[in-house]
Amino acid sequence: MKQDKHSPNSNCSGCLGCQRGRDLYLDAALDQLHEEGRYRTFIDIERQNGHFPHATWRQADGNERPITVWCGNDYLGMGQHPAVLTAMHEALNATGAGSGGTRNISGTTVYHKRLEEELADLHGKEAALLFTSAYIANDATLSTLPKLFPGLIIYSDALNHASMIEGIRRNGGTKRILRHNDVEHLRELLAADDPSVPKLIAFESIYSMDGDFGPIQAICDLADEFGALTYIDEVHAVGMYGPRGAGVAERDNLMHRIDIINGTLAKAYGVMGGYIAASAKMCDAVRSYAPGFIFTTSLPPAVAAGAAASVAHLKRDGTLREAHQTQAKILKTRLKMMGLPLIDHGSHIVPVIVGNPVHTKKLSDMLLEGYGIYVQPINFPTVPRGTERLRFTPSPAHGRCEMDALVGAMDTLWSHCALNRIDLVG
Repeated sequence: MKQDKHSPNSNCSGCLGCQRGRDLYLDAALDQLHEEGRYRTFIDIERQNGHFPHATWRQADGNERPITVWCGNDYLGMGQHPAVLTAMHEALNATGAGSGGTRNISGTTVYHKRLEEELADLHGKEAALLFTSAYIANDATLSTLPKLFPGLIIYSDALNHASMIEGIRRNGGTKRILRHNDVEHLRELLAADDPSVPKLIAFESIYSMDGDFGPIQAICDLADEFGALTYIDEVHAVGMYGPRGAGVAERDNLMHRIDIINGTLAKAYGVMGGYIAASAKMCDAVRSYAPGFIFTTSLPPAVAAGAAASVAHLKRDGTLREAHQTQAKILKTRLKMMGLPLIDHGSHIVPVIVGNPVHTKKLSDMLLEGYGIYVQPINFPTVPRGTERLRFTPSPAHGRCEMDALVGAMDTLWSHCALNRIDLVG
């Protein structure tokens, strides 16, 4: 344990050499979050295998309560699918727990290679490169590309995920921020730059907080016109859109026009990890230059095996995808009929705008404590101030009973807030 450099009785008011000085800074940072109503609290839950989306809430006083999870990213319930669990058990029994190293030093196994082959096939690319998360895949790739293409300018959508923003920020290259989904603004930015300079357009297929779609075809057209690479984040679409679950670009027959596809294994596929899919030479270059790949211990073989089984299953079976879209449409229709301020862009994302961080947290607490419905509040910086929301993620396993309970609870609580003149929007 680090020792204080000053005595406990010191009058230090900001020196980091003593605990009191450190605490002053930390208290100020945490107090700011509390004052703004943005302090995040976590609850301890235990998922129930075979009973998704039901779970057990382990409370601080030791009591346990049954809850229904309405904010999980295991969109299709694949985290408890028999095919996934069987593959993980078999790999665990065969290899043990961890991978034993980085991909460069003993951490590449047959399970990692098999998963990369599944992902390359999924997206119709020559190769795929596996990372420990989609965040790291975005960060590592986008921060490495200027090393591979000197002078690279990256054109980034204003609402891109934090991992993309961080990777672009750290790469030391030039960036241009285009207004969200504004194709004409993108054209202006591209036209203003030197035609001979390497260019890349980075955007998402589905923006997870509003649920709107990126204009993939229009962006690809501009990329062709101006000689730019295309980089798409399909994190909230892989497994759920397209004939084989490869995402919105597959659904729209545009995968061949995308140079680098980023995806996750931790949402629709129900496991963990992230990846890029691209040409063999692109993946080889990123593999060879990206510190986020080179110096990170690889995923456990059992995780890679489970992810590969999930990807393979969802390539063949679209039943869960269809049921998922149906449940999302039903929930949005019912919430709209209640007059709730819902954003609906036609995707599976179901955001209900509350517009105040304190009220959003209060509504979340009331749903949990009064109805056993668990949905986390979404606040700044994840969404802009004034657009705080509850973001519901229905799945094929959220049936009529779970849907009725949620709709009834939201109707009661929203009416209660209105009667008590609690302004939930604005």
